[in-house]
Amino acid sequence: MNKLFFKKTFIYFGIVLIIFLLDRFSKLYILSILENSGNVDIYINSYINFILVWNSGIGFGLLSFDDSVIYNAITILIILINLIIVYLVIKSKDIQSYFFLIILGGSLGNLFDRIYYSAVLDFIDISFKGYHWFIFNVADIFISVGIICLIFAELLNYKKRNEI
Repeated sequence: MNKLFFKKTFIYFGIVLIIFLLDRFSKLYILSILENSGNVDIYINSYINFILVWNSGIGFGLLSFDDSVIYNAITILIILINLIIVYLVIKSKDIQSYFFLIILGGSLGNLFDRIYYSAVLDFIDISFKGYHWFIFNVADIFISVGIICLIFAELLNYKKRNEI
């Protein structure tokens, strides 16, 4: 039992660490471009560009405030949510635990930025015919994918429960 627990914990930690490191390396790369050229405004194609934005809010720039008390309260709330996600990873017994891990890895990447830089580094700009989506980062991608997968898993589980 202990051997299985440690193997599972090692795999879970590895997933979170890989996602965290992918996010960190992407942000460090953008910061190195900023340091070398003075700005980050990279045109990839007509749909995707890299533009550096410092986000003091939560996902996709929502709830941005200049007040440090509100910023710190949101940061504490994010820490509490991460602890809840850890609890959900432990309690989940199927593939949902992996979806929670994906969310956790991305969330820890953004939490690191909030604590270290006092803002989250966003840089991926997607546009279509002049309409721009929120500027986001690699961590946001993992968080969004994890949430979408959780929604689909719940819908499938709901359908299975109602078929019985």
